[in-house]
Amino acid sequence: MAGIYLHIPFCKQACFYCDFHFSTSLKKKDELVLCMVKELELRKEELVNETIETIYFGGGTPSLLSKEEIETLLKAIHQNYTVIENPEITLEANPDDLSEAKILELAKSPINRLSIGVQSFFEEDLKSMNRAHNSREAKECLSMATRYFDNITVDLIYGVPNMSNKRWKENLQIAFDFGVNHISSYALTVEPKTVLDSFVKNGKYPAPDETEAKEHFDILVAETAKNGFVHYEISNFGKPDYFSKHNTSYWLGKKYIGIGPSAHSFSKTHRSWNIANNAKYIKELQEGNLPNESEELTKEDQFNEYLMTGLRTIWGVSLNKVAEEFREQLVISSKKFIDEGLLVIARETKQSVSSLSKYNEDRVLKTTPKGKFLADGLASELFIVK
Repeated sequence: MAGIYLHIPFCKQACFYCDFHFSTSLKKKDELVLCMVKELELRKEELVNETIETIYFGGGTPSLLSKEEIETLLKAIHQNYTVIENPEITLEANPDDLSEAKILELAKSPINRLSIGVQSFFEEDLKSMNRAHNSREAKECLSMATRYFDNITVDLIYGVPNMSNKRWKENLQIAFDFGVNHISSYALTVEPKTVLDSFVKNGKYPAPDETEAKEHFDILVAETAKNGFVHYEISNFGKPDYFSKHNTSYWLGKKYIGIGPSAHSFSKTHRSWNIANNAKYIKELQEGNLPNESEELTKEDQFNEYLMTGLRTIWGVSLNKVAEEFREQLVISSKKFIDEGLLVIARETKQSVSSLSKYNEDRVLKTTPKGKFLADGLASELFIVK
């Protein structure tokens, strides 16, 4: 089983915190979609022995695509790849694009999961992030979307300067009240070369406070649990049967290809990435070339990747897999963090979506509630460095 990610590199305006590849000009959108179709055709051999179970329109802002453009890309996938009967097909969308007419259009398309970039339901937060939508649009789009889609996830950002714990709880409660079955939530981070980075350096915006972010994270974990969500990955919370199948495939190490400018691909032993330039991407594909670079992943790279993703999830890191495939004794190297109550050795979880059947009845290394917020740092401490 494998997945296909489609990067749609267009946005109406730039959010201050974003470091993804995108353009605010839609001039080359038609050309780019045709070149993405061409890339799908050229790369079909990479997944010739795989069945596609998930398709993900990410970005950028994929909701800027028309129904016809979405169907053009999906048709190319079905013509060139083996696709399961009812794949999970996710489309990322911004609230200001989701008019009732657009939602109805999407509901009639093969899209069966919406990922809505709300970020906050409060005007002051949205303005500070330079989001294109306002609080009213965030609420109105969810009110409409929940009438036509059952499988909806919303993005929320915490750790925003001047966001009180009270306002963060209210943000979460509004999402719960709309009955969404999945929430993805991330701490505001200052990425290099973003507008936010410049503002912080010039004293125009306060730097996010890690202590506040940790308080917000603890509230997030507690409130989602009270409302029936499973915290299955550091930033992801889903009701049973509503986990993101596509993103879960990343964390469980399945193959995927990324189509479009700046998109990344993974084949267990290799990683590749497309050029992050729309004009150059189009030119290369119009000339019949693949605009990407790749690297072979060493055993150390594969181990580090598995450790990083595994510690972020409820499935943890299989000690049997580590011993068999990487010849590493994680129990010994992780003892310090186990003694500190940050990691624990447990039996493999039986939550659905797991693909560790080969290691059933296995022991796994997982973060404790105390260590969850520190998962990435703990993983890096356990990396093999050569």
